[in-house]
Amino acid sequence: MDILFHRTVPVFRIFDVAKAHGFYLDYLGCTVDWEHRFEAGMPLYTQVSRGDLVLHLSEHHGDATPGSTVYAELSGVRALHAELAGKDYPYLRPGLEEDETGTTLTLTDPFGNRLRLTEPGADGGPTATCG
Repeated sequence: MDILFHRTVPVFRIFDVAKAHGFYLDYLGCTVDWEHRFEAGMPLYTQVSRGDLVLHLSEHHGDATPGSTVYAELSGVRALHAELAGKDYPYLRPGLEEDETGTTLTLTDPFGNRLRLTEPGADGGPTATCG
């Protein structure tokens, strides 16, 4: 039987739900797919998404390391940059970086986690394999 990985969903550690919603929902334009708490007053574990970008956000100690980076490929990085520049989000004004891998927009959330959103260049950008 072949082994096929179907989806990878990174987990980011968050410390404040309101700040996380301000960044991921209001600024980045994600929607909440679901939320989970073991009981009222317990830490939140939630999934947010925008198209095929799917992230898990967790208040649980030990679920993830603050200051992590996720690399995600997309089409339309310039349009996303323009969309975000038009929003009233005073904590971040990212620019675009271009190199041999493509055009990258790096966003840092309020907890130091980074989303490295890259539109690969004409040559397809970097390729990584395991094994």
